[in-house]
Amino acid sequence: MIKLYLDFDGVILDTIDVTYKMYEKNKKYKDIRDFYRTLDWNYVIEVSNPINDSINCIHNLINSSLYDVNILTHVVTREEAIAKKKYIDNNLPSVKLITVDRDIDKCDVVDCDNSVLVDDYMGNLELWQSKGGIPIKFSDKGKEYDIMSINSLNMLIDKYDEIKKMIKSYDNKTLVNLKK
Repeated sequence: MIKLYLDFDGVILDTIDVTYKMYEKNKKYKDIRDFYRTLDWNYVIEVSNPINDSINCIHNLINSSLYDVNILTHVVTREEAIAKKKYIDNNLPSVKLITVDRDIDKCDVVDCDNSVLVDDYMGNLELWQSKGGIPIKFSDKGKEYDIMSINSLNMLIDKYDEIKKMIKSYDNKTLVNLKK
């Protein structure tokens, strides 16, 4: 079973679009992080829609038994973490939620090596790859990327063999480097 980490914002729920629209309407904040600290995260999650049927897709991933599914998400406040936990507990009770302070890299909290991260933010994916992980870009905008990209979490089932080969390729590179 492949260890799979899914980002929350921009992969599961469209909280990014919702919060950016809220930010644009309320320009009194100089810094977006200050804005995020004031948000009612229960409301944000309530008005944010699942992206491309993400909740059902995650249930399909779990039922496939191909992946050990976890959610790995950055948070700015404790309230944000609590609201996300409540949402996951209500919709995906068997999935582990790992919250990471926005100032800490996701790779500093979990072992990236031979694990898959699905994220919409390239910075997270580049770091993940540099630490031996398999990065997968989530984009519902239809853009193409240099790394594997998907626009639906169900695509992870179809791409399982390709992902498994990528992991074996990483293992072989590690073995070659160790022999040198």
